[in-house]
Amino acid sequence: MDFAHLPHPAPVPGETRAQAIADPGFGSVFTDHMVTIDYHAEKGWHSPRIGPREPLIIDPACAVLHYAQEIFEGLKAYRHPDGSLAMFRPEVNAARLNQSADRLAMPRLPEDLFIAACRELVLKDRDWFPTVDGGSLYLRPFMFASEAFLGVRPAREYKFLVIASPVGNYFKSGAPAVSIWVSQDYVRAAPGGTGAAKTGGNYAASLVPQAEAIAKGHDQVVFLDAVERRWIEELGGMNLFFVFDDGSVITPPLGGTILPGVTRDSLIQLLRDEGLTIREERYAIDQWRADAASGRLVETMACGTAAVVTPVGKVAAPDFEFTIGSGGPGQLTTRLRERLVGIQRGEQPDPHGWVVAL
Repeated sequence: MDFAHLPHPAPVPGETRAQAIADPGFGSVFTDHMVTIDYHAEKGWHSPRIGPREPLIIDPACAVLHYAQEIFEGLKAYRHPDGSLAMFRPEVNAARLNQSADRLAMPRLPEDLFIAACRELVLKDRDWFPTVDGGSLYLRPFMFASEAFLGVRPAREYKFLVIASPVGNYFKSGAPAVSIWVSQDYVRAAPGGTGAAKTGGNYAASLVPQAEAIAKGHDQVVFLDAVERRWIEELGGMNLFFVFDDGSVITPPLGGTILPGVTRDSLIQLLRDEGLTIREERYAIDQWRADAASGRLVETMACGTAAVVTPVGKVAAPDFEFTIGSGGPGQLTTRLRERLVGIQRGEQPDPHGWVVAL
């Protein structure tokens, strides 16, 4: 499909933009434009366009407001040392969006159209790349049911949009490692639910326990399984890896309750590249505590598109607290972060072809 380019009547002035991207934080500054593509059950996907980022006009009976048919993705674009622009593994995000669409009874979007939409926006707003160290352009593709009706059935009309936000570091605490609170009263997802889909309801359900974690002085909340309330699953928005003194690594297995993270998949491959043993198997909270106390567990790392790779230094619950290793970044966590960020930013070789030039 060819994208129509709609004129912007009042783009942000250059001086104002420069001030905004000098220290943008995360997710609070947005670029001038957005991509929109419409869907109708009889026409399919149609009318792709890029135009001014502006408020949406929707009917009060819009299906997404009543039945929550909504999915989204998150990926980053980078400016490489030679000035070229690139995205990191957008085809994986495109495939995951369609997996989420299947679970939420929404139409699939052709993967090449997903990538083309992201590319169009990055090229259009290339002047918005932040100047802060480690900055990138965070892309938020999302789809929602736009048909106006009241009745429990899949909608017949949808909109797919992409917006962009210049971002710096995700965590602002300044600590060398994050602190995690173990949620004992709430779960993120249950078997047969929507845990493997990237849908807003999953994140809404995590807000109360996340607020609880912050109120107790921690950065993130970790969820246990919904059945036995024992097995570690993931954080509110990140996957976990556990590193042991024999060099082996465990990450909780995908099984319908854990989001299949792009960064998670990338780290598994990088660990195998180093010849390390990586196992996808269940790991219990009591074992995590015991292994940290004995010294068998030497590192825990959290990973996701926003935070990339982040060390976990402390874990707490109402009846216990423990420190992992020295409480700071471990050697493997640091090495993997440098390797992955180096690939993303075009500063290290990309043997797997993950970087897509624009």
